[in-house]
Amino acid sequence: MEQRHLGRTGLRVSRIGLGTLTWGRDTDEHDAAEQLKVFWEAGGTLVDTADVYGDGEAEYLLGQLMDGLVPRRDLVISTKAGSVPDPDRRFDGSRGHLLAALDASLARLGTDYVDLWHIHAFDPDTPLEETLQALDLAVSSGRARYAGVSNFCGWQLAKAATWQLAVPGIRTRIASTQMEYSLLQRGVEREVLPAALDLGVGVLPSSPLGRGVLTGKYRQSTPADSRGASEHMAPFVAPYLDDTASSIVDALQTAADGLSATPLQVALAWVRDRPGVVAPIVGARNAQQLTAALSVEALSLPDEICRALDDVSAPVHRYPDHDWSTL
Repeated sequence: MEQRHLGRTGLRVSRIGLGTLTWGRDTDEHDAAEQLKVFWEAGGTLVDTADVYGDGEAEYLLGQLMDGLVPRRDLVISTKAGSVPDPDRRFDGSRGHLLAALDASLARLGTDYVDLWHIHAFDPDTPLEETLQALDLAVSSGRARYAGVSNFCGWQLAKAATWQLAVPGIRTRIASTQMEYSLLQRGVEREVLPAALDLGVGVLPSSPLGRGVLTGKYRQSTPADSRGASEHMAPFVAPYLDDTASSIVDALQTAADGLSATPLQVALAWVRDRPGVVAPIVGARNAQQLTAALSVEALSLPDEICRALDDVSAPVHRYPDHDWSTL
């Protein structure tokens, strides 16, 4: 699998990442082991998790598999901290919470360091400089090799990345931002992508298959074994089961038919090769699904197909994104 630099850093990662959102909950140890082995054998290196995935079980399971299935040195482990199960405060970006969460993640993963550590989301109740200091401490102590953010909007990302570049002292460059990005969710193109490109921050798209909808599996009905039929995952999929999404999926199917490919392959190739994107993070239910996603390695979309998909899925961005005199 092709390797790409993560933003303006020396870290190289596979251009498809393996997500573990469902590990330890919907994905058991056997299926997780098969996925990790298939991913590693295909040349994949970037494995993404978080301290809240499966209430910590995803990290623990990954740590168990690294112990005997795949060498730790062959993987780029990315995890996140900052989300908390508190209805009154969904995110905690305080220095104390973040560093304690990182130590707990390392214990579950069974490793002395993570290659990439993300702040899971922006915390409006904590000064940003305090949150960013946690990144500096994590890297300077050797507990994390690189640092990034996740779910930061454009101004938040720009402020964080600029602070790390401009403030005197030893600061840790923001290497990456993890954001939802797909043909069904192009909101990051408004401000996040331009900021990331300008500041040398690599983009790691989550849900690159539109929460599974871009595979085409929901065109006629909701499969019984799909996330859309799962009690706890159905609300996650539901927003993309509307008429707008349906028209995009129909266009995607037409493009796939013309390329003798699958909608999954075309949707994943589209987001993988967008400007600023380093590696889409793919979550699969089993090794068979993951193998289908990894088969995109050999596919590059013709320019005319990209333009057609751009047009059919284009979000409505007006002022100030477009010159005001043209409105």
